[in-house]
Amino acid sequence: MGHVEYSVSDGVAVLAFQLPPVNSLSHALRIELIAAIERAIADEAAAALVLIGANGTFCAGADIKEFSGSGMWREPHILDVMAVLDDSPKPVVAAVEGVALGGGLELAMACHYRVVHAGAKLGLPEVKLGIIPGAGGTQRLPRLLGVEGALNVMLSGEPLPATLFAKSPLIDRLVETDLRVAAVAFAAEVVAARRADASKPLPRARDRKVREPNLEALLQFARNSVRAAFKEYPAPLAIIDAVQAAARLPFDAGMAEERRLFEPLMASPVSKALRHIFFAERAAQRVDGLPSKTPVREVKSVAIIGGGTMGAGIAVNFLNAGIPTFMLEVAQEALDRGVGRVRDVYLGQVKKGRMDQAKAESRMALLKPTLAYADIGGADLVIEAVFEDMGVKEKVFRQLDATMKPGAILATNTSTLDVDRIAAFTQRPQDVVGLHFFSPANVMKLLEVVRGAKTAPEVLATAMALAKAIRKTAVVSGVCDGFIGNRMINQYFAQSLQMLDEGASPQEIDAAIEGFGFAMGPFRMSDLAGNDISYHIRQRQYAEGKLKARAVIADKLVEMGRNGQKSGAGWYDYRPGDRNAHPSPVVEKLVADERAAAGTATRRIPKEEIVDRLVYSLVNEGARILEERIAQRASDIDLVYLTGYGFPVWRGGPMQYADSVGLYEVARRIRKLASNPRDIPGFWTPAPLLARLAAEGGSFNGGAA
Repeated sequence: MGHVEYSVSDGVAVLAFQLPPVNSLSHALRIELIAAIERAIADEAAAALVLIGANGTFCAGADIKEFSGSGMWREPHILDVMAVLDDSPKPVVAAVEGVALGGGLELAMACHYRVVHAGAKLGLPEVKLGIIPGAGGTQRLPRLLGVEGALNVMLSGEPLPATLFAKSPLIDRLVETDLRVAAVAFAAEVVAARRADASKPLPRARDRKVREPNLEALLQFARNSVRAAFKEYPAPLAIIDAVQAAARLPFDAGMAEERRLFEPLMASPVSKALRHIFFAERAAQRVDGLPSKTPVREVKSVAIIGGGTMGAGIAVNFLNAGIPTFMLEVAQEALDRGVGRVRDVYLGQVKKGRMDQAKAESRMALLKPTLAYADIGGADLVIEAVFEDMGVKEKVFRQLDATMKPGAILATNTSTLDVDRIAAFTQRPQDVVGLHFFSPANVMKLLEVVRGAKTAPEVLATAMALAKAIRKTAVVSGVCDGFIGNRMINQYFAQSLQMLDEGASPQEIDAAIEGFGFAMGPFRMSDLAGNDISYHIRQRQYAEGKLKARAVIADKLVEMGRNGQKSGAGWYDYRPGDRNAHPSPVVEKLVADERAAAGTATRRIPKEEIVDRLVYSLVNEGARILEERIAQRASDIDLVYLTGYGFPVWRGGPMQYADSVGLYEVARRIRKLASNPRDIPGFWTPAPLLARLAAEGGSFNGGAA
């Protein structure tokens, strides 16, 4: 049996199973586990069984790849494994180390006893995939932890330290020594005790009673909480319903209710979207043309050029990772402000109780402010975070080329500019890469890693490894104006401005797309980011002939000094101490005056049309980006929008959303939008890839290129 190693030690059968990397309960492993358990039950030399992961991990759960096909339901099902364990006449001990998550924890709970290493993590993360535990987790865990404890585990979905459960029936013995030796010794103790008293039945979680005197109040509180926090997600309420069944019904009836609740969730759009994200996060780490064994350069120190909001935020990421970080500015006053911005981040963390003062001071001690390029020459990585102007970038990179040691990585945080052109300012373009952080850089998870034409493989590999070290979600992009995220958002914002011309107000447009699920609409987002940022990008694009029409209203807004929240006025008005967006009479007059000057007839635009125009502008441009190989895969685009632009998570990203609608229908709606004579000429020409996939019945995430 290739996945299960069978041995007998001191009268105990040890079933050491493995299916790298995380021992997922695939169909192949389920077959071999049942065979090994039945062999041990029949083996006269074995009085008890120990189940242990052979590679330092117990089991991270079901094989998620099987969720979308028939593999999950192929017999023997995971429930068949549980049934064999339940029916074992010999005591079965789960020896848990590493992780026992999802189906792995359910497997452990189906054993009679659990010996757990103190460093292990336990959890039922199914809620993060839009489903509930489906192999008895909702029925056994309340019997072992109680209703409140079980709900906390399942609704959080987090892997939790085993030490939290040391005094509960979930763990029979917590050990810090060799797990295999400890589990065999525990099993031998159980055998000896049973020989002394054979009348006592084997303890099964299924036979325990759920005792909760305040059951109804607890369940109602839980329902109220999840309705407020997770209104778009059906799984949390289903978990509560399943736990209610565990408390009220016999075990088998509760299992039937768990199955009834589980099956529609598995087929739901929300679960499909969340499973898509699960795989997207893993796929993004695989970079085309980058062998898995590509060497990675050591990064022991980092330098940030610029102490503005972005530079300070970038610095915090590396300080949090324990990496000494230089901050370079051109003047002492600017440098002091930059250091102050970093300090303010840590003061805020201390004030909120997220960090103690000693840790904040230790991180600040890693920050090395300087006014001299000579001080940063020995850094392994330097990130430029200066004004978004090619002339300014050129000056910085020529200086870096002359200053930095051989082998140092030279990175630009540009959000739109040509990374290849920036690399050409140096004599070492192979060492240049784009690291586009999103603001606030110490909070936002997304990092666009921009691969230049001459970026060396080890530089790219180092950037990806470093992203993981600073806890960012890295997505590789090719070089183009705006890369993946901002190139698409330019089309999205162009449609927002077009609808403003046609009769919609900023608040109507924002409300419509926020109703769809975006964290904030285009006008509130622009105010938060700073309207002057997009203004300067547009001025460059006008000069380069990349924009056919001027965004007159948006330009005049900035020229009036309405840069957004930071200036107290933008598309909305803001009041001191109040970050809420208030409709602005000034903006209403500006828009009305410009419509009148242009002789524009207005109309009421339905919210459904607003949503279509905004979302499909993203999808259509995403298809072009995909076909041009700026993005490696459609799921990378989805990840960019989920982690950087507030696209609703339960919809899975713009490309996944388009797939769920159906590309034939998406193309049909785009052609309908193209019939609007008032819209930007040529804007709604379907991208060739979208048109082809729609005609073929294909999908972006089912093989887009």
